[in-house]
Amino acid sequence: MINVAVNGYGVIGRRIADVVLLQPDMKLAGITKVRPDYKANSAFRKGYKIYGTDEKSRKTLSDAGIAVKGVIKDLVSEADVVVDASPEEAGSQNISLYKQLSKKAVFQGGEEQDIAGLSFVAQCNYERALGRQFVRVVSCNTTGLCRVLHSLDENFGVSKANVVIARRATDPDDSSKGPIDSIVLDPATVPSHHGPDVNSVLPNIPIVTMAFKVPTTHMHLHSLMISTREHTTRDKVIETLERTNRVMLVDGKGGFKSTSNIIDLAREMGRPRNDIYESVIWRDSVSVIDNEVYLFMAIHQEAIVTPENIDAIRALVGETGKSESMDTTNKTLGIRT
Repeated sequence: MINVAVNGYGVIGRRIADVVLLQPDMKLAGITKVRPDYKANSAFRKGYKIYGTDEKSRKTLSDAGIAVKGVIKDLVSEADVVVDASPEEAGSQNISLYKQLSKKAVFQGGEEQDIAGLSFVAQCNYERALGRQFVRVVSCNTTGLCRVLHSLDENFGVSKANVVIARRATDPDDSSKGPIDSIVLDPATVPSHHGPDVNSVLPNIPIVTMAFKVPTTHMHLHSLMISTREHTTRDKVIETLERTNRVMLVDGKGGFKSTSNIIDLAREMGRPRNDIYESVIWRDSVSVIDNEVYLFMAIHQEAIVTPENIDAIRALVGETGKSESMDTTNKTLGIRT
């Protein structure tokens, strides 16, 4: 059994902790929390071992009636692999502890590309992560783009990709920031950071990305315009996407008029937290015009990197192959293949 520590129990960390328990080859060593909020109390009720990030947070949690096992160093010492789901850019501070204790760690897309030496998307470069000490699971948008671009490149050759991303303003549990009644360029300069992040996984695909924020919390929406080297057709593209791992196709005629319909689908599927782990593409949006592929894709920012983190854990341990890991993860999460 792989003993997994989750450092951070926010949007990503909560999901990873729960999903680790679903894996037949993993167990949860514990999670870290800073303050005794409802998330900490939820973890306590679930029976998770809770650790403070330092002595101050340990005391604060204990004073609030939450049993605390120790501090982060104690947790990391017990683990085989640490999933660092701490706030953005905190990983650069935590990595010294992981090195000191000779522990393997999975970082998130909010960290700099060079923190781990390898940016990871399971279907694209699982083999390169085998046995490494560190990997960085890329951001939600980058994960979704890599899945689709990698598949199309393998089948038709991608000579260039242009992507416009309408980004959700913030996550549903965050009421502290907007925008409200506004569309915000994010950033106004071109390209946005998403293209270079894709190239950290798929360096041979030319890509330019633009992004802006809209006042919603559900999902991101991508408009993709992809030039292919080989002649293809709409039917061939759809057939390719339908057999691509962790990609889901939906239809406007089937009632999928918006990203909220996709979240509602997750409710109907009984997914925990209404999570959508797949890159979701509107089948009726797929068009091919003069070797240019056009499509719309939705990305559930809270959930899409969950399976990637689980596969990254197995890759670091180095005892499980790509197909076996992805199949196991998909089965435990209810991802149809």
